Amino acid sequence: MDETSLIAAAQQGKVDAFNDLVLTYQHQVYNLAYRIMGDPASAADATQETFITAFQNLARFRGGSFKSYLLRIVSNRCYDELRRRKRRPAISFEDVEVDEDANPMLVNGGEGPEAYTERQEMAHVIQAGIETLPPDQRVTLVLSDAEGLDYQGIAEVMEVSLGTVKSRLARARSKLRDYLRANGELLPARYRLEDEGSGRG
Repeated sequence: MDETSLIAAAQQGKVDAFNDLVLTYQHQVYNLAYRIMGDPASAADATQETFITAFQNLARFRGGSFKSYLLRIVSNRCYDELRRRKRRPAISFEDVEVDEDANPMLVNGGEGPEAYTERQEMAHVIQAGIETLPPDQRVTLVLSDAEGLDYQGIAEVMEVSLGTVKSRLARARSKLRDYLRANGELLPARYRLEDEGSGRG
């Protein structure tokens, strides 16, 4: 069955059809949640809530991209959770255990131990930088740079204007760049950013 047929069947209450949709998109939904939230448990919770919400509201789905529909739900879930946590102490990224079996996009079987270690170090520093961003900028950056959505796609998922997307993305990238410059010593040597010609270290 194609996606349209699966959605139609799921809208008629056929759980097997919806389960096929879950299997199709669960990795993409989880990976987006993981990049936004920064820890596997929160990502798993957001993923589960996303599919429950999607199923409960499927009768209202009026066509278009089902992927965008799911990404919109999970982005909103993560955004709401980040806002709830705003006044709570942040979890140190170093305390988070990455379950690579649950994060297939983080595994690259063709690289050697040194390259793997460097990539992990780089990913940790970038993720830590992402976690310093305000929720709206964090979600926008992940949708763009991790999920590869264009401005229009992000605007649809987040239900904001193109101008808002561009503004949030520019601010997010600037703040992340500043974070990486300030914490350059945490990066693998060949990834460190230099202020060329500035005379500063």
